[in-house]
Amino acid sequence: MNKKVMYIPLDERPCNYIYPKMIMDISDIEMIEPPLDILGNKKSAADVDKLKYWIINNINDVSHLVVSVDMLLYGGIVPSRLHRITYNECIKRLELIKELKTMNRNLRVYGFNLIMRSPSYNSSDEEPDYYEDYGEKIFQYGVISDKLELNVATDEDISEYNKIKNQIPMDVLNDFLNRRRVNHIINLNVVDLVKEGIIDFLIIPMDDCSKYGFSARERRKIMKYISDLDLTDRVYSYPGADEVGCTLIARVFNELKNRKPTVFIRYSSEIGSTLIPRYEDRSLNETVKYHIISAGGVIIDSSSDADFILMVNPPSEFTLRLSESWDSILSKIDIIDPERNLNEFVEALSYYISKGKLCSVADVAMPNGSDNQLMQLIKKYNLLKKLLSYGGWNTSSNTLGTVIPHSMISSYYFKKNIFSKDQLIASEKFLYLRYLEDWGYQHFVRSSVTELLGTYGLNYFTLKDKGKLISDIIKKKLYEFSEKNLNDFHYNFDVYMPWNRMFEVGIKIGG
Repeated sequence: MNKKVMYIPLDERPCNYIYPKMIMDISDIEMIEPPLDILGNKKSAADVDKLKYWIINNINDVSHLVVSVDMLLYGGIVPSRLHRITYNECIKRLELIKELKTMNRNLRVYGFNLIMRSPSYNSSDEEPDYYEDYGEKIFQYGVISDKLELNVATDEDISEYNKIKNQIPMDVLNDFLNRRRVNHIINLNVVDLVKEGIIDFLIIPMDDCSKYGFSARERRKIMKYISDLDLTDRVYSYPGADEVGCTLIARVFNELKNRKPTVFIRYSSEIGSTLIPRYEDRSLNETVKYHIISAGGVIIDSSSDADFILMVNPPSEFTLRLSESWDSILSKIDIIDPERNLNEFVEALSYYISKGKLCSVADVAMPNGSDNQLMQLIKKYNLLKKLLSYGGWNTSSNTLGTVIPHSMISSYYFKKNIFSKDQLIASEKFLYLRYLEDWGYQHFVRSSVTELLGTYGLNYFTLKDKGKLISDIIKKKLYEFSEKNLNDFHYNFDVYMPWNRMFEVGIKIGG
């Protein structure tokens, strides 16, 4: 059987296009993905016709297809929130997966299809234009209507609901709800493909979700449908989005290696493991379980028997309050929290590593960046280069879904003592990238550069024609950060701004 994987990403950003490739490049398995120039740009959808032809022309010798249904149907994650594609056109595009199974009888398909998000704040950066004015109200409308359906709405909720309904223009609400309706029915149609044996394994991630709301209500209906079809072992649903490509390529890797990696989990705070992270709908420890089994692993009770130890730095009541507003990324401060014992956490990390254990750190205390207090301790113990993997970017699930796949693939070669020099370098480059981006950029550099934008007539959401200028400033600051904090690593890098805004950065690691 050929060991060749085709990967169709959720969109063109590094987290979706580059991270999975960097992680799979650690292995001895070939992975191909479509050319970047047909994958669109933020609100501009990918050329789905060109994508279709590229897939067809390259599918014959592929053993596994990891595919974003949102890319295949809508042209990417943001276009999935903006499109005016009819249900019938979506179904027509979905037929491609069946065609591919006919063309390549041995093909196994691992798919993912998001439940569309509805952010809790006013911003049209990644949503329809009207979300700038009505986003928060649309979100609240979803939350309260969900509570009404569940008969848990209070009198105050009902009063607020009646007020909000009159504040959102009918054409705005209809546009939003009609698109959700199409996307939701497609979610169910994709589940049908699992029942038919067309898709072998499916993840339905909940993008930026909460306990109540549009996403929660749709998920309940989808999960009932999955249960009725007896597919709960082949379709998973949990919080996430931009990391799912990494999760599924790890699952493919483990299947091809006939392996089920074992993971032991250690938290810096036991209470923290039971809290619900920002932008998610359930306690962290339940989401961690899904990330591990989705990638093909299993959780065990013994650190001595584990393929690797996953050290998780969870949120706390303090860090959750710190991130109550989406723009708090611009004003994060270091905090000392009595419910998180970072000293013991890093002592344990140091002990495990000294005993030859492979250890990874999932730093999910805060969204959108590393916990600087933790990172300074890890640096002081001289452990930065000794970690198997690290992550601290964006949401809790984004971090977990990169740390776990990276750890699974690298640990395979470490445990068998067959890690070549090139593979070791590939793994180390991804580790260095995470430090640069999650700790250097997201915690430090992003806020300092954002403060300069006004002098150039720019703002956080658009760098206009100054993208190169700003990326050069960021690059200089990141080199300064690296020289101060990461001098055990010796790689050059370049910087660019993928969506010409400050939220994310693109970093190309060189030699």
